[in-house]
Amino acid sequence: MNPRHVALLAQLPGPPPPIVVHRATMTVIDGVHRLMAARRRQAATINAVFFDGEPREAFVLAVELNSARGLPLSLADRKAAAARMLVDFPEWSNRRLGAVAGLSDKTVAALRRRPGAEIPHPPMRRIGRAGAPFPVDAGERRRRAREFLQANPTASTREIASAAGVSPTTAKDVRRCLRTESAALPHDRRHDRVTSGPAAPASAGSSPDLTTSVRRLRADPSLRFTESGRKLLRLLEFSGPDAVDWPSMAESLPTHCAPAVAELARHYAANWLSLADSLSRRVRTDL
Repeated sequence: MNPRHVALLAQLPGPPPPIVVHRATMTVIDGVHRLMAARRRQAATINAVFFDGEPREAFVLAVELNSARGLPLSLADRKAAAARMLVDFPEWSNRRLGAVAGLSDKTVAALRRRPGAEIPHPPMRRIGRAGAPFPVDAGERRRRAREFLQANPTASTREIASAAGVSPTTAKDVRRCLRTESAALPHDRRHDRVTSGPAAPASAGSSPDLTTSVRRLRADPSLRFTESGRKLLRLLEFSGPDAVDWPSMAESLPTHCAPAVAELARHYAANWLSLADSLSRRVRTDL
């Protein structure tokens, strides 16, 4: 309670806006300071609106109304409210919870990662601000959106979102990432990268072939006993022939690291492509 705010409200002329009361418990959801101001003025009545619903729904409404008007909630209050709603509504998305509590989705995501934040266990699906459910495996759905866009480069954002089960915002982000990757490729390779179908993932049969190729290169004396050869072998050892679930890795990385990692990935990819092009030209020349 803020006594100064109560005193200020008591001096205002005319009746205050109606307070909101949870009918089942007669708890004031919104307007405690207005109620105290009416008592200070010794008013016999005060206008009120009743809310019918569960206590957890009443709490959500209280947070929404207090975040939108009246005295602003402190950051600690908003985080505490979000933590409580995570227990009551673990299926709500980070953005939906953030919109209610007045927090960013990144802050809610950090609260969700705390031990015991989701009781009894994390839900498999979440519900966004529009009320539409979506699975938690965002990395897999981004991968499907990427593959759909590569196979259908002229598809609209709505078509991509519908086909992959992602939000329009995610569909736009996937399109932007593909365009950025295409711009980093040599000019004569861009068309193939954007308009061709999705690249076939490394299968169980192809991975051993890559491993065998790396093993043979390591045993080649012309590479083992030259400085440039040893440098190449170290790079191959670092990169590794095994397939990596890149969408899942991208989803698991902290958001603040994403721009730097993305820039480094494009730089490294461009270097490997430059090496591949140089080797291809050398092979054609030797032939």
